[in-house]
Amino acid sequence: MRITARCLATTSLVLVTTAFASSSWAAELDATSAIDTVTVYPDGATVTRVIAVDLPSGDSTLIAKDFPLGLDTSSIRVEGEGGAKLTIGTIDARTPRAAPVNLPELDKRIEALNDQRADLQGAIDSANARRKFAEHFAEASPAGIGDKGEARPIAEWRTAFATVGEEIASADTAVRDATRKMREIDRQIGQLEIERKAKPPSKLEVRMDIAVPAATKATLRVTYNVRNARWLPLYDARLDTGAKDRKPQLELVRRAEVTQSTGEDWSNVTLGVSTVRIGRGGSAPELNSLVAQYPQVPKPRALGSLSDSAMPAAAPMQRKMEAPAYASRSREDLAERAEEQQAVAEIGDFQATYKIPGRVSLAPAEGAKSLRIASMTVPADLMVRAAPVMDPTAFLEASFKQADDTSLLPGKVAIYRDGTFVGRGKLSASAKDDIVRLGFGADDKVRIERAVLKRNEGSAGLLVTTSKTDERSFKTTIRNGHDFPIKIAIEDQLPVSENEDILVEMLPATTPPTASNIRDRRGVLEWSFDAKPGEVKDINFAWRIRWPKDKSMVIVPAG
Repeated sequence: MRITARCLATTSLVLVTTAFASSSWAAELDATSAIDTVTVYPDGATVTRVIAVDLPSGDSTLIAKDFPLGLDTSSIRVEGEGGAKLTIGTIDARTPRAAPVNLPELDKRIEALNDQRADLQGAIDSANARRKFAEHFAEASPAGIGDKGEARPIAEWRTAFATVGEEIASADTAVRDATRKMREIDRQIGQLEIERKAKPPSKLEVRMDIAVPAATKATLRVTYNVRNARWLPLYDARLDTGAKDRKPQLELVRRAEVTQSTGEDWSNVTLGVSTVRIGRGGSAPELNSLVAQYPQVPKPRALGSLSDSAMPAAAPMQRKMEAPAYASRSREDLAERAEEQQAVAEIGDFQATYKIPGRVSLAPAEGAKSLRIASMTVPADLMVRAAPVMDPTAFLEASFKQADDTSLLPGKVAIYRDGTFVGRGKLSASAKDDIVRLGFGADDKVRIERAVLKRNEGSAGLLVTTSKTDERSFKTTIRNGHDFPIKIAIEDQLPVSENEDILVEMLPATTPPTASNIRDRRGVLEWSFDAKPGEVKDINFAWRIRWPKDKSMVIVPAG
């Protein structure tokens, strides 16, 4: 496709290139790309690289050899603009082929060079020996004394001095020449060793066919998807419990914990995170029919037929789709920090994308990086909740209505109460207008005690024992030690029966609960009330189970 100057030219990896069918590319240009923009998803990332290039007139093939091997080649898309009409043709991604290595030939060349090196080392040793001999001769033979002790003529002195000097100079020259040749041989051996140990290419080569009617400067943006990147939602929940003149409120800070092991260096990039899950595909799974039938009796096999162990395994009737499990790194943040930059949210009907301000760097081996993406402050409703059947501790709980257009994704929460870090919790997924509940640690001023009043296992029947019974009763005492009223919710468990022979009844001595089967959990009861300052309240709870005398009964947690 041809477009006017300064307009975008786009193409993808798979296209019909009729316009280029008869073209022969005039030039191949090496290109270097730089990562400019990254959008991270919960299960992958989209990366955009920028290539700035001077294009000659006519047809060219740009060759960029710095793309990661792990990218999804079918996702490659190219956009471009320039000062002249710009046409993008075929896009081809391939793994660069390593040059063939002839190991026997390399070994021969390395062996020959080592032999030359040994010869040169021998020449150096010989020259050093000559030099040492000349120096020893000059030191051991006193100049000017003949065989019979008479003085020698001056001319003979000069001849001896010249001979020794020439011998030393000759030896030094031989050593220098041999040393230079050895250095060159060492470089050649080193290069051959590199070729011998050459590894396969670690980058992908992308070739782009470009045509322009006139020489121009062009900018290309290459976008593709990679799998080895992700982000996880993290939260900071900061509760202000309020005062007489200030109502409780909750600040919920959203964070994105980003990690990547793509092999790319995301240095100084524009970073965003999106709630889109690219790994789930575009359509719901197709279901096959389920058939109810009598078991098929296997037919006897003839002698010599394949055994069952040799037959291919039957295909599973239905596959269980599981979400990927990710290990989450905990982030200690016990102190108040300076004001952090916050992402710019782009909210759509089906997704949300958060653009991190400024530029961000994240290397592949750097680990997780936590970035603030959003925050909101909402009024909070406080109450104390406890399940004394398991733990008599009273826990402060804050709830609020999720008013944001973007859903809250499930994630870990760092909990702060009145500026103090009190622990960690989990936030469940919630959509707009959902009620969100978060625990904020133990409330030591609310004391709860649970006592067993009765536990009786026996038999029932007027004359003949017909059944067994298990009858229990409890009393829970709650004391509000605050100087202000507070809402309290106590939870307990009434056994539930899944067998018509096992009968469960709540006894009249029970204080009527305010709610049952709370959070869709069968048999979980709740007693909620507003406790005045210093108020003490008792909750009675009693139940009975009957079952046939000839059977055993146990109470176990629901699966």
